[in-house]
Amino acid sequence: MSTRDPITCDEMRRIEAAAMASGAVSGFDLMDRAGKAVVKAIFEEWPDLLSKPHRVGILCGPGSNGGDGFVIASRFRDYGWDVEVFHFGNIDTLPKDAKAHAIEFARTGGVISPIIPFKGRDMRFADPPTDLWIDAVFGIGLSRALPDEVTAAFNAIAYERNWQTNKLVAVDILSGINADTGARLTDFPLVPDMTVTFHAPKPGHLTGAGLDCTGKLIVKDIGL
Repeated sequence: MSTRDPITCDEMRRIEAAAMASGAVSGFDLMDRAGKAVVKAIFEEWPDLLSKPHRVGILCGPGSNGGDGFVIASRFRDYGWDVEVFHFGNIDTLPKDAKAHAIEFARTGGVISPIIPFKGRDMRFADPPTDLWIDAVFGIGLSRALPDEVTAAFNAIAYERNWQTNKLVAVDILSGINADTGARLTDFPLVPDMTVTFHAPKPGHLTGAGLDCTGKLIVKDIGL
């Protein structure tokens, strides 16, 4: 847990923008730091995952949170893991830095599938099973209900977790929780084991539904 006080989404954006405007870090590198910080936090929390390659499913969204997810995917591929990426949105319309990380993941042989197939997937019989799920769909800043496809995917993963033993990590905040208020924007039963956020906690981690939808909160410094 960070010793810093919680900051709002707008405050976090201003801190990131100031760092990039100063030339201290590029948006591409900031995303790279965030994704690698998530993987580092996972191995620190569950060192047994380092014993051998495992299987990870990563849900990536249409913005910067999705870009973090593509960095995470590339990093796990570096460790020899079996990596599945499910993307909500269009790769061509991703923000520049997120798109660059998606392209890099694909260039090294990574496969990106649409999130929609979750609707017809019986998660009881996933073979081989997924050892770890990553929510990198929306993160902070979301103020509307989740799209139906994302809700369906979350419900499927929650269902799978009734049948299989795996871990779930949210990047920044569980998608569907307002990071400023902790309000639940969409009703679904998915709860992460751990949330990795950056620089400082957000109010939504510590209040409202966010209290029960965060799991263990890890705050990683990414050089801001």
